Amino acid sequence: MIVVVTLVLSTLAARLAGRLGVGFVDSWPSAIAVGLAAMFVLTGVAHFVNPLRRDMIAIVPPRLPAPALLVTVTGVLELVGAAGLLYPPTRVAAAVGLFVLLLVMFPANVYAARMPNAPKSMTTRLDLRTAEQVLFLGAAAVVGLGGI
Repeated sequence: MIVVVTLVLSTLAARLAGRLGVGFVDSWPSAIAVGLAAMFVLTGVAHFVNPLRRDMIAIVPPRLPAPALLVTVTGVLELVGAAGLLYPPTRVAAAVGLFVLLLVMFPANVYAARMPNAPKSMTTRLDLRTAEQVLFLGAAAVVGLGGI
């Protein structure tokens, strides 16, 4: 839930700043880009900090190789994507890349929701995980399409 709160509050704060004259966030797509960046910094850092890192490794579906490496790579991609969202010339590409990354990582969330003994930090019902995912994908789509 903290991830959703981070996205929403960061977006609203950025949009308020835009209303107060900060040109960098003078539109909803640019404010949402800031919110997404904050969210992906939060989730990206979590890929490197225990116990969350350990829990993320545990929810990588067993058919995938090198779970620790996959968690590291996705964490780096999230952090790079967050930076890309904040730089207007790369914003659209970052939003599209993060959209795809969200899609690619979703099976791990499905796997975690179905695990009989999922790590406590990863226990969210599948319907809630899916709703969050739709929100994140929608935000990335707004940013990606807003820059066109």
